[in-house]
Amino acid sequence: MSNVGDYTAVREDIKKILPQPGYDDGSAGPVLVRLAWHASGTYDVHSKTGGSDGATMRFAMEANDPANAGLDKARAFLEPIKQKHPWISYADLWTLAGVVAIESMGGPIVPWKPGRSDKTAEDSCPPNGRLPDAAQGEQHIRDVFYRMGFNDREIVALIGAHTIGRCHADRSGFVGPWTYTPTRFSNQFFIQLVKQNWTPKTVNGQTQYKDDADELMMLPADLALIKDPKFKEIVDIYAQDKQAFFNDFASAFGKLLELGVDRSSQAKL
Repeated sequence: MSNVGDYTAVREDIKKILPQPGYDDGSAGPVLVRLAWHASGTYDVHSKTGGSDGATMRFAMEANDPANAGLDKARAFLEPIKQKHPWISYADLWTLAGVVAIESMGGPIVPWKPGRSDKTAEDSCPPNGRLPDAAQGEQHIRDVFYRMGFNDREIVALIGAHTIGRCHADRSGFVGPWTYTPTRFSNQFFIQLVKQNWTPKTVNGQTQYKDDADELMMLPADLALIKDPKFKEIVDIYAQDKQAFFNDFASAFGKLLELGVDRSSQAKL
């Protein structure tokens, strides 16, 4: 058991659980990033509700949101770390795990600081349905991300998290990886998005898109990034300049993890 506030020890324990033989592509990294993302992406800038503070996905209402299917695996991976370091809040652990996973998979260092608390009642959950729907297009994407307080460049950067992981039939209903390196954080998502010829493919009654070799997939929301002229300009930048993507992603993801966190009463560091 670590000393209270020993976040370095927590980081090291997160790194130790990233290799997961037999799970997906052998890594818990992508699902930990998804947990941090979905725990934070419920924020509403107008009502100031939702966000990473509270770790409300511990409660059935939020855990059972269809958008969160499969994240019980991520929470289970982290539970032994929580038991070893009981002083850290779930809200801090989940967001820190995403940051450590990104860095460990070769991605940028995302700014992160502790201070999130865990809410204690299910009625503190934000309404279901606030997370992005991968089957929708650019208007839905903007509606969801603008509600969180993001601009178009931040939107494209954040969707670039699809450079890792894969879709699952038993979760979203979609199937397959976006890139050939699903456990390596890179700008390959954008490279493949503009390089490949994407054609519709029906899987589990839903439309997704396949490359000519039918090895990779894209979601309708991904294709919206090259259909929309403003989004496409940003996609082209990231496809050509990995560092530009990394810089913007680190900033946007750090902002995402701060959503809903009230730091007004915390001492200035």
